[in-house]
Amino acid sequence: MPQKIIKQFTFIAFLIASITANAAPKPIEQLKSFLASTTTLTADFKQVVLNEQGYPEQTSEGEFYLSRPGKFRWSYKKPYIQEIVSSNGKVWFYDADLEQVTIKKIDDSLGSTPALLLSGEIELEENFILQQQGIDEGLQWVKLSPKNEDSSFKYILLGLDNGILGGMELSDNFGQLTRIYFTKVKVNPVLETSIFEFKAPEGVDVFEN
Repeated sequence: MPQKIIKQFTFIAFLIASITANAAPKPIEQLKSFLASTTTLTADFKQVVLNEQGYPEQTSEGEFYLSRPGKFRWSYKKPYIQEIVSSNGKVWFYDADLEQVTIKKIDDSLGSTPALLLSGEIELEENFILQQQGIDEGLQWVKLSPKNEDSSFKYILLGLDNGILGGMELSDNFGQLTRIYFTKVKVNPVLETSIFEFKAPEGVDVFEN
């Protein structure tokens, strides 16, 4: 193939790639679009807690359910049974091994579960500085830094897979890093309201703040 034609093909390929890249929504716009268009969501998750040295201390797995506004449920299945349920302005934390339920108001629980960021109860841009972080592990990441200096965490990262939630990362003020990876994500499925109802099992201790 003549050199001139090769150069023309190369230029056209570069031009198409540039147009495609510019046309693709940026991660922050993708995040806003995802939140605006998502009313319900289900997914399997894997959660990894790392220490200050970056070594995994604990790995758990389970199922996640979301219904906006204000409702979500983390159902931990392995290696222990735990439920975190949000509804009607409160969050229930149930630990089967401890036989204990703790109930908190949503305002007091922001640092306890990053799912509140997805629930529609928190205005992202009013409470966080949003920054694009590039691609890692196949996900496009957006960093959320709290504007409130009294926040219990340093930052939260939200990872998007083709505009759909694929991962989260939370760094708290105690040097602990929590990473969550989502699989089998379903957007806007029909969910039973009972998923977001929690009744303390008989015989467990209940503490309400």
